[in-house]
Amino acid sequence: MSLCLVYFLGFLLLSLLSFFMSLNFMSLDYMMILEIEMVSVNSSSVVMSVLLDWMSLLFASFVLFISSMVIFYSLEYMGGDLMINRFILLVVMFVASMLLLIFSPNLISILLGWDGLGLVSYCLVIYYQNVKSFNAGMLTALTNRLGDVAFLMSIAWMLNFGSWNYYFFLDFMKGSLEMEVIVFLMLLAGMTKSAQIPFSSWLPAAMAAPTPVSSLVHSSTLVTAGVYLLIRFNFCMGENLKIILLFVASLTMFMAGLGASYEYDLKKIIALSTLSQLGLMMSILAMGGYILAFYHLLTHALFKALLFMCAGAMIHGLGNCQDIRFMGGLVKLMPLTCVFFIICNLSLCGLPFLAGFYSKDLILEVVSMDNLGLYTYLIYFLSTGLTVSYTFRLIFYVLSGDYNYFSLQGISDLGLIMLKGMGGIILLVIFMGSSLSWMILSTPYFICLPLLMKMMTLVVTLAGGWLGFELAQLVLSYKSKSLEFIWSSMFFGSMWNTPYISTFGVNFYPLHEGEKIYELMDQGWSEYLGSQNFYYSLSMWSKFLQIFHSKNLKIFLSLVVMWIIILVFLII
Repeated sequence: MSLCLVYFLGFLLLSLLSFFMSLNFMSLDYMMILEIEMVSVNSSSVVMSVLLDWMSLLFASFVLFISSMVIFYSLEYMGGDLMINRFILLVVMFVASMLLLIFSPNLISILLGWDGLGLVSYCLVIYYQNVKSFNAGMLTALTNRLGDVAFLMSIAWMLNFGSWNYYFFLDFMKGSLEMEVIVFLMLLAGMTKSAQIPFSSWLPAAMAAPTPVSSLVHSSTLVTAGVYLLIRFNFCMGENLKIILLFVASLTMFMAGLGASYEYDLKKIIALSTLSQLGLMMSILAMGGYILAFYHLLTHALFKALLFMCAGAMIHGLGNCQDIRFMGGLVKLMPLTCVFFIICNLSLCGLPFLAGFYSKDLILEVVSMDNLGLYTYLIYFLSTGLTVSYTFRLIFYVLSGDYNYFSLQGISDLGLIMLKGMGGIILLVIFMGSSLSWMILSTPYFICLPLLMKMMTLVVTLAGGWLGFELAQLVLSYKSKSLEFIWSSMFFGSMWNTPYISTFGVNFYPLHEGEKIYELMDQGWSEYLGSQNFYYSLSMWSKFLQIFHSKNLKIFLSLVVMWIIILVFLII
């Protein structure tokens, strides 16, 4: 109890300090790199570098604020856990790794934070120890290891520069072969951490972790680490890499939206919405709008953290049930939590004047202005429509209708500590979007578009809401039993089969093929033509020779007779 409160207050104070420092740095257009000498032996020194600018300080303040609220929320959510102090310390290690990554201009210290996130996330995903958690944890850890390999290779490539402080080389090494290779490796690392195609399957699997961890992971840590890293490296990203990133990120955004429309697990729906928003951030970053990507990163962190907290309160009240088909009518039972839930969902959809609207609408209008072709335009607006679709489907299942679970239930809004933790974020979800736009965008964007294109965001939002409602109704009807619907839900609901490819594709099928080859070759043809055949031939020859040895006198006389006959014939 006391440990939770200590970290809650500490993180809250540090968050406020970091926020006001960020405002100061922003107004002065100021940046500072501190170099702290850790060890010095003879003339060799190990230096720890810290990068302080408005971006790192502002992001750190959001990370600290959300983690403080999550720790306070965990006080009640994890109250029945005998090892709650261990859980809190794991969360603190997680946040510390993220802060190390945010403040580092040095690839070595970033790797420490990067690997710290991977390791602690594994410990948190397997926190509830069962087979499902172990599998999910292993998938998470191994997918992230691919990014770590790319990171290590980029560290080796930076030996060409004589220093690992990437910040010094972003400008004047731009365009060189070394920097292009390093940025490509960073892109690969960022794609694994931020779960872009084909590394998407670990993100929904990581939902095996406790809900406060999901709230932290999906808002401001782990999955956003890849986006933040690419924002830092965006200055020297070549055009070809940007096109690849745009294509992959837009596909991820579309795939996640489709997957969430067929999903029934409450936490997985919200996880897939995170994946969709990560695709949005990555794709606008690929178009050169790194400030817009960072702006959406911050607004998304707020409403996504609260969305998971609301989901956690519902799951907590329902006795750990996560299937939305068992919910329904919760607005009557826990009204305040449901109000928070609706506000966050509407912010995710981009309802005007909530936090998500300011960044999302701006991104869509910037995309409308860019001359990028029909594919990008269509997939952006389709994905936006799908976001509204699965959100309204979720609201329909969870809040409306009748309560579908046990009649003996204790679900209510009486969890005061959880409500206070959620109440700490709700004001920011409502007001922080406009505040951030005044802070980050020094000159307001004025986007002049034709009326139809200007209204397109509103049109796809309304169409998506209608589609979500119709989808929810369809599943309740007889048509959902049709074979076409079942096949489409199996394909789209499983994220275009990426989980099968990531697990069976790299594990089961190679082992299965290896077993077949072992049977055919090692114990088949190679055995028949190799050692067994050799043994068979030798044994036959030895048996033949044994006949000679067992009847040696007869054979000797016979051979002498044969030899004489041959000589006679030769002489004649």
